[in-house]
Amino acid sequence: MKIRFNYILFIFITAFLIGCSTVPITNRTQLSLLPQNMLLDMSLTNYNSFLEQNDPLPASNPKVKMTREVGDNIAGAVEEFMRRKGRSNELKNYGWEFNVVQKDQVNAWCMPGGKVVVYTGILPLTEDKSGLAVVMGHEIAHAIANHGNERMSQQLAITLGGLTLRYAMREEPEKTRQIFMTAYGVGSALGTLAYSRKHEYEADKLGMVFMALAGYHPKRAISFWKKMAEKGGPNPPEFISTHPSDENRVEALREYLPKAMKYYKSGNGNEGGNTIQIGQ
Repeated sequence: MKIRFNYILFIFITAFLIGCSTVPITNRTQLSLLPQNMLLDMSLTNYNSFLEQNDPLPASNPKVKMTREVGDNIAGAVEEFMRRKGRSNELKNYGWEFNVVQKDQVNAWCMPGGKVVVYTGILPLTEDKSGLAVVMGHEIAHAIANHGNERMSQQLAITLGGLTLRYAMREEPEKTRQIFMTAYGVGSALGTLAYSRKHEYEADKLGMVFMALAGYHPKRAISFWKKMAEKGGPNPPEFISTHPSDENRVEALREYLPKAMKYYKSGNGNEGGNTIQIGQ
């Protein structure tokens, strides 16, 4: 038993030493054990499976048009940001897609490779392009910061005893799929993974930078999260169930705003309202 424990410890330490990366902006060292190519394959498979089970709204729908317009602007901002950081290679396998599904849940998510889905349930809270940019910038930030890889690495170690992803997919395919889906906020029977508060703060900062680069005023993030806090009550939406406390989040956003403003590009027309009407 002791020999097995020492072996597992050795494998974990070795993996930690070779599996570390850094998060853009915060430069926090993170554990990312999962091969990116396998993660992208899982992303595409689960993304397509989700859309097969949840028909996306047609491209002609005003909600979809707005989501794709904002999404394209944010994607361009992400590419510019990563180019500035000398990390464009991390996006080489990205194929951006933006879809909207008819679901009452207050939720949105982004899988590795730039696969983004927005639920109609969150649109009344985003209200306009800038509010939508807050949500999409935040969710895309999770993917760019490899938070899902980090959380899956941790959860595989805890739930499946440190199995490699390849072995876990072969021996525990359904449990591995559930871990993946919850790691990216899609939701599953596990319902316990989501993102940590540390990840949420990082996604807030990175998301503010992305929306600022795309021409959406980053101050909008403060008013949006205030509104989300009001929506919370005793049973907060899944989208914010593991997020930082309302007061701490808003205070952190205020503190980071001057830095985000350095990236702000005004005058490109992205500040327009275009409020989404529920009946559309």
